[in-house]
Amino acid sequence: MANTETLERFFSYVDQNQEHYVTRLREAVAIPSVSADADHREDVYRMGDWLIGLFKQLNISYEDAEPGTHVLDGKTLKLPPILLGTYGNDPNKKTILVYGHYDVQPALIEDGWRSDPWKLTEDSTGRLVGRGSSDDKGPIIGWLNAIEAHQKAGIEFPVNLKICFEGMEENESEGLDDLILREANRYFKGVDAVCISDNYWLGVTKPCLTYGLRGISYFKVTVSGPGRDLHSGVFGGTVYEPMTDLIILFSKLVTSDGKILIPGINDDVAELTDEEKETYKSIEFKLQELQSAIESQTNLFDNETQTLQARWRYPSLSIHGIEGAFSAPGVKTVLPCKVSGKFSIRSVPNMDPDKVTACVEKYLKEEFAKLGSKNKLNIESLHGAKAWVSSPNHWNFVAAAKAVEKVFKCKPDLTREGGSIPVTLTFQDALNKNVLLLPMGRGDDGAHSTNEKLDRSNYIQGIKLLGTYLHEVAAVKST
Repeated sequence: MANTETLERFFSYVDQNQEHYVTRLREAVAIPSVSADADHREDVYRMGDWLIGLFKQLNISYEDAEPGTHVLDGKTLKLPPILLGTYGNDPNKKTILVYGHYDVQPALIEDGWRSDPWKLTEDSTGRLVGRGSSDDKGPIIGWLNAIEAHQKAGIEFPVNLKICFEGMEENESEGLDDLILREANRYFKGVDAVCISDNYWLGVTKPCLTYGLRGISYFKVTVSGPGRDLHSGVFGGTVYEPMTDLIILFSKLVTSDGKILIPGINDDVAELTDEEKETYKSIEFKLQELQSAIESQTNLFDNETQTLQARWRYPSLSIHGIEGAFSAPGVKTVLPCKVSGKFSIRSVPNMDPDKVTACVEKYLKEEFAKLGSKNKLNIESLHGAKAWVSSPNHWNFVAAAKAVEKVFKCKPDLTREGGSIPVTLTFQDALNKNVLLLPMGRGDDGAHSTNEKLDRSNYIQGIKLLGTYLHEVAAVKST
């Protein structure tokens, strides 16, 4: 068990330096490091440089691995560097690898932000609002703040730390898997366990440890016909319209209550056992927390257990948008010549992305043939990642649970999650080590949404949690 007096000194230093940590997060949020927008690629590089500056300040040795190039928005661009940091190399200490990302989702104030998304603001309830505050700049800076706090408070750092911060997580993590496989027996050699802080509490009141994630298969479906956009008054009723075909196809993917209509998708979903049913009874979660997060009462189920099962252990299908369609304000009587719809399927353990893709392609081609349309159909699989499950009984989780109890005075819930972080499975398979998800933020942080926030209390207590976890790792028996 970690030394109580040492932790109290650490906690005291963190509490006394809250404003310093908030200022540091404000600097990071001000850099619009949007990896999916070619116009912001320089900002992603700038965010990487900002972190390198902090590495130097904290005496963290580092390599900035260059993963190559890719094509984005018609431009060939250098991929942002993957930062590999090393802090400590004592052979008598455990070595923990921490992963995070310094890129963020796009954000425009006209999307519905109540303030400039690139200026961190704090409201009267202590919410730190800004793009990337919770996903994932707050957590990655939290690790660095924990290192600094140990240095300034004169506390020996309890473990060796390996750091892997990438700049492409929000854009399919291009280049990361190749680097992990390439460096498994060099940079990552000697790692005892992995910790990732890139997810959220289940609700808003109780911390959790996450041991499972759904996978994802993302598709783009394009229907094309006329050689150019047409006037609906002149040509409407005389041609097969791509938009009509696409809408009909998408109406056959999923019902309004979430039932996936594609044959074969649910074939490999594991049966719900009595033992698994019991695990939901002890989890602290209320429907009101879901309703608060979605800002409505449009939940599909009227009880917590079904809601959690739908989020964690069953697949779901979501339709995301249509390219090529008229979407601006006002009236435009255009008949689009080509439209592309995008949707994704969140998969669960035992489901294989290749089989999901085969089921999707077969079904959509059959349904399109039934239309008798003279338009052309094209189906692309843009991204595929398997689901991930870890062992919550591993010493890595035991240490994290003890840390939660020290910081938050309660036992954490053990949860799975509906989202996808593909690198978890890559680390687990390539390094053959346990992977833990240790969240900093709350379930209502609004990552990827407007008005993303990280509560000040979660940020400050999160710094304490990350540091305490490392002390508990040092103390726990690794058997």
